[in-house]
Amino acid sequence: MTTNSLRHIAFIMDGNGRWAKNRLLPRVAGHVKGAAQVRSIVQACAQRNIEHITLYAFSTENWARPADEVSALMSLFLKYLKGEIVSLQRNGVRLKVLGDVSAFSKPIQEAIALAEEQTASGERIQLNVAANYGGRAEVVQAVQRWMREHPQAPAESFGAQELESHLLTHGIPAPDLLVRTGGECRLSNFLLWQTAYTELYFTDVLWPDFDESALDQAIAWYQGRERRFGKTSEQISAR
Repeated sequence: MTTNSLRHIAFIMDGNGRWAKNRLLPRVAGHVKGAAQVRSIVQACAQRNIEHITLYAFSTENWARPADEVSALMSLFLKYLKGEIVSLQRNGVRLKVLGDVSAFSKPIQEAIALAEEQTASGERIQLNVAANYGGRAEVVQAVQRWMREHPQAPAESFGAQELESHLLTHGIPAPDLLVRTGGECRLSNFLLWQTAYTELYFTDVLWPDFDESALDQAIAWYQGRERRFGKTSEQISAR
């Protein structure tokens, strides 16, 4: 078994609705339970010396869900932002929201700004919350930002480094491990550029049931992987 450095875990938190359905509860009950699970996973990752975790909280496509569900998700997001600041500060968690926050209500935008400001000194772990986020849009907007800054530059001067410096994740290491709960096996427009060499772990466990034991199983699976980044096993062994 190899020993892989694990600095950043990304999570696609899937299965809240099915968790509720299995218990004959409304979907919002699953989202409430899922939101509560976030705190324990953040704490567990911090205890395991993970430097970054990124949660896929709300995609650009999620606006198409039923209006009452979207409203419930927005209420939960606002409640989390307001209710977790003290806990985040106490535990050394720095919060960063990735996505187009302009689509959110003014109270949510203000709560995001306040939470980011008040947790800015956290040094134990960075919690990145992808909200109103889409991977394709992120890449397109990064190119557009660069073009606005360099209107006369030839196309040949634009490359991977220029793109990465204009992504929402600039300064954040690429995920080493991506965990998707709920049994689906796709990225769903999440961190498309950043996950080029990420190890992808899919589990049938629904997000509200994803506990420390499930996290450790994912980490153990990751540690068993050989990360070659285009090289051969012989080259890796010779390092």
